[in-house]
Amino acid sequence: MGKYGQIFCIKIFIFNLVFCCLPVFGQILVTDGDTIRHKGEKIRLEGIDAPETNQQCKTKNKFWNCGEQASNALKNLIENKPNKKFNCDGNSTDKYGRQLSTCFFEEININKWMVENGWALAYRYYSNQYIESENKARLLKRGMWQGDFIYPWNWRKGKRLIASQNSQRCRIKGNISSKGEKIYHTPEGMDYLKTKVSEQKGEKWFCSETDALANGWRKSRR
Repeated sequence: MGKYGQIFCIKIFIFNLVFCCLPVFGQILVTDGDTIRHKGEKIRLEGIDAPETNQQCKTKNKFWNCGEQASNALKNLIENKPNKKFNCDGNSTDKYGRQLSTCFFEEININKWMVENGWALAYRYYSNQYIESENKARLLKRGMWQGDFIYPWNWRKGKRLIASQNSQRCRIKGNISSKGEKIYHTPEGMDYLKTKVSEQKGEKWFCSETDALANGWRKSRR
């Protein structure tokens, strides 16, 4: 590459670097709790997973639409505020063609805000960035954490809450691997749905992680 070609490439690189981080003003539309549309472009909030639009959660055995509430929380934060500064940082796309980004509204990290307020979860399959924020929301019982819910990635696989509260108490699966290793799976785990519990083989259901650990099981790494 010649001298002028190198200069041209450097200019393009600088332009892209600056352009991706420039504050953007204008209308922002919320599609759901983790997707934003701006000027025709869909932006997926990276590292988090919000409940699906029609997803139901349960508090004191009463169902409510937590997916819609998550969308509304995001709308209340960023929609219809055209003079506020909004910018996103990201240079990759997901399989649906959406831009994967960390977005900021004024000085607020939107991704983190959704998780900290209990309207989205840390998307562990792709990132561990927001686990601390999720733990904070769980401790304070914010948003979805005020009751029972299915993790969004399990909801998309067809998992649903049932009316009986008792069936939701002991949800941790104590599985014994082919090598004889005792491993427990929590509902947010990636292998939870496909893990079966066979009491004939000595496998168990646990009501808490403390209980599972005390009985000699270790937590799944997935």
